[in-house]
Amino acid sequence: QVQLVESEGGLVQPGGSLRLSCAASGFNFNYYTIGWFRQAPGKEREGVSCISSSGGSTYYADSVKGRFTASRDNAKNTVYLQMNSLKPEDTAVYYCAAALSTSRAMCVTPRVDYWGQGTQVTVSS
Repeated sequence: QVQLVESEGGLVQPGGSLRLSCAASGFNFNYYTIGWFRQAPGKEREGVSCISSSGGSTYYADSVKGRFTASRDNAKNTVYLQMNSLKPEDTAVYYCAAALSTSRAMCVTPRVDYWGQGTQVTVSS
């Protein structure tokens, strides 16, 4: 059974930081690109960051470049999203996803084989 389980999000003040994690099981994690997507109320789901199977290639949406960093630990079947300098417009439900795809194609097309259940991140004072 495929599972992608995101860590709990939370409420963060503007300018603050938060790290999300995604624990995967039930598929060959080392072969898959893992992505982070988000969906704000009334908006389409967008690809935030997608990291290739080896971790050698990472795509970032323009809106998060320089603030968010994705990483993965293939020994632990876990991917992380470090979010710094958070803004109110980063408020959304964040989803972890997996795909047999390049990092850019996964985030931009989007191309997803498996989804996590999502976790709420709220940036507000």
